[in-house]
Amino acid sequence: MNDIVYMGKYYSEALDILRPNSSWVYREDTGLEWRDDVQTQPSDEELSAKVAEVQAAEPMKLLRSKRNETIAETDWWANSDLTMTAEQTAYRQALRDITDTYTSLDDVVWPTKP
Repeated sequence: MNDIVYMGKYYSEALDILRPNSSWVYREDTGLEWRDDVQTQPSDEELSAKVAEVQAAEPMKLLRSKRNETIAETDWWANSDLTMTAEQTAYRQALRDITDTYTSLDDVVWPTKP
């Protein structure tokens, strides 16, 4: 994804956090166009700080998403008519704990699925 599109995504998330349900448009050539008559437009400093916060949180967000998908693939192991093995239980716990050790998909070492 190119930087401008990605930055637009960060602006969108930041604005949704700062001013939920507000009315605005982000244009590549002119930037933010505020259209909300109820909520005030965030200051450039406020918006820049929130964009940086959202951008910094992105690697962890992606890691959690992949971790959740991977756990979901094993949810059937926990059906009431099945008994998980110790290895299956340990694997699922290792997946849940992965965000305690890693902060990015680039660095993660995934546990081996039994």
